[in-house]
Amino acid sequence: MPTSLHIGIDLGTSGVRAIVIDDSGHPHGEASVGLPAPQRDGARCEQDPALWWQAVTDCLQRLLTQIPASDVASIAVDGTSATLLLADADGRPLGPALMYNDGRATAQATRIAEVAPADTAAQGPASALAKLLWLQDAGLTRAARYALHQADWIAARLSGRLGVSDVNNALKLGFDARRNEWPDWLDALRIPRSLLPGVVAPGTPLAPLSADIARRFGLPKDTLVVAGTTDSTAAFLATGASRPGEAVTSLGSTLVLKVIAERPVFDARHGVYSQPLVVGGQRRWLVGGASNSGGAVLRQFFTDARMDEMTPHLRPTRRLCLHYYPLPTPGERFPVNDPQLAPRMTPRPRDDTRFFQALLEGIGRIEKRGYDLLAGLGAPYPVSVRSTGGGARNPAWTTIRQSLLGVPLLAARHSEAAMGAALLARSARQTDRGTP
Repeated sequence: MPTSLHIGIDLGTSGVRAIVIDDSGHPHGEASVGLPAPQRDGARCEQDPALWWQAVTDCLQRLLTQIPASDVASIAVDGTSATLLLADADGRPLGPALMYNDGRATAQATRIAEVAPADTAAQGPASALAKLLWLQDAGLTRAARYALHQADWIAARLSGRLGVSDVNNALKLGFDARRNEWPDWLDALRIPRSLLPGVVAPGTPLAPLSADIARRFGLPKDTLVVAGTTDSTAAFLATGASRPGEAVTSLGSTLVLKVIAERPVFDARHGVYSQPLVVGGQRRWLVGGASNSGGAVLRQFFTDARMDEMTPHLRPTRRLCLHYYPLPTPGERFPVNDPQLAPRMTPRPRDDTRFFQALLEGIGRIEKRGYDLLAGLGAPYPVSVRSTGGGARNPAWTTIRQSLLGVPLLAARHSEAAMGAALLARSARQTDRGTP
């Protein structure tokens, strides 16, 4: 049987990346396109969805110069969790998207807390549900037909099928993954059910490419668009972690921790949530949380080139112990859920290298605190940790983190979220053919 190709598209904070694999999982090409930074104004953080679509199409065009377009069988998309936009009946955005770290919906989060169970992932001002309530209170839902996550909207642009999301993205909009339904308590918030998407499992076939998109890119008309997931879950899938206790830390613009558990754990007080995960035909749960700390803080002070220059001069076995809590702006989600938490990055050493190391140690302590918290709530403490994101390539940071965590830090099989999306795209075609 001829080998088919499967494309994964990852919409990250700073850009779009695409990877293509064959039926055996072997990569055949990759491409990336940068995105401008979202517009920030205090707690507001917004971005024009047209920028995502332009970057996706540019990325696809670059990718398709490397492979025979006629061999592409499926495409899946992942995106940033809790990034939300409103669209009309034709899928046109009705304004900018509210990004994952938009924190203006504090009053709406309070209303959610009054009616929702404490274990829902929709708690907190950064949740997609709080954002939807904010848009509703501002009168912006009147002309809306769909509330869509970032990955939902891009998949709809590719397929023409609107109003569908995957269960991982839907959690922060209030979806109950244990009962596989939108819960009744949403009615107390007067959320129109017509705005909420239908929810399917990641890897579920959605629809073939629209005729216009197939023609534009020279792709087969029967190329399947497949339900994706959140960016952090896609990155987890790419690493090869598959057993309870195996964990993955994403060291991107933000810090995301996930560990495989037998049972779900939810604790809105600490920003802890669980996502269903099917591995080898068995249902597991990814338990984790996302901190606002991470690479975005480092880039406030240093360019990538400057960090690369300083890294060989770090002394990772000699801790500075300045006890920083690095944040790009006030506000934290996990392991401390406090929208007013102030960054702590003083005193600053005169030497840039020492300051850089202190920031790395501070983020490493947040990681350790996060895994300790998850274990205290009932998840397994990691037996090993794989790392993804740009920070995974820094050997000194790896040494610092391994010393703090006290477990092996293993190499990820793949480090790009786009690979996880490509694996989801492949899984849909394998299911069609009866492949386990």
